[in-house]
Amino acid sequence: MPKMLVWVASFPRSGNTFLRIALHRLYGIRTSVVYDIDGVAQRLGPRTVGFEARPASIAEMRASDLQHFVKTHRRRDDDVRDGDRVICLVRDGRDALVSWARQRCEQPGRDFRAELERMLALDKPSGTGSWGDTTLSWLQPPMPRRAVLRYEHLVSDPQGAVRGVLSELDLRQALVAGASVPSFAQLRLLDPSFFRRGMVGSYRDEMPDDLHRLFWSRRDNAMAMALLGYAP
Repeated sequence: MPKMLVWVASFPRSGNTFLRIALHRLYGIRTSVVYDIDGVAQRLGPRTVGFEARPASIAEMRASDLQHFVKTHRRRDDDVRDGDRVICLVRDGRDALVSWARQRCEQPGRDFRAELERMLALDKPSGTGSWGDTTLSWLQPPMPRRAVLRYEHLVSDPQGAVRGVLSELDLRQALVAGASVPSFAQLRLLDPSFFRRGMVGSYRDEMPDDLHRLFWSRRDNAMAMALLGYAP
């Protein structure tokens, strides 16, 4: 098996957890995270997510004789090399932001509109920035070993979507015998707050009109949406 580092990159609430579950159920692939703590694995259970503790530094994993899949919600930064393979999971920014704001409101005293407005104004040069900046950082400039996976494809055909990106990145993995991916309804039974709606276009009845206009007023959002083909 060739040595390599594979990033599983997305903005928060873009389907990264579902992708990790699918990778694990279908191919036995376990994922670590770029962070010190995997809050999702703690919440849902390590076996559900297919979590493994990060065995070494990013540089050491890149140089090892094993494949390492690493989840990140950060912008592309100095940890990433052009030779790394990247699964870049993208979702309509409006849906991702609405979902993230709802999740943040699980904490007492938080207001959905205030959280959403704060996210729309986010401007950070590192870590998880605005939706547009974070997404563009993984899309531009091009990377020779990057596969873009759309959320809508992942949820409509998880097995085909995962098989497609692994093939595109020349990641040869054997399908687990009798493998299947849990339905969204099954995942909702596990944690209905985390697996909340899972639908395409959820922003339509959740994002206020003035905040929708604010979303489009940001140049980075408009550029990323146009690049991905999402229309106003």
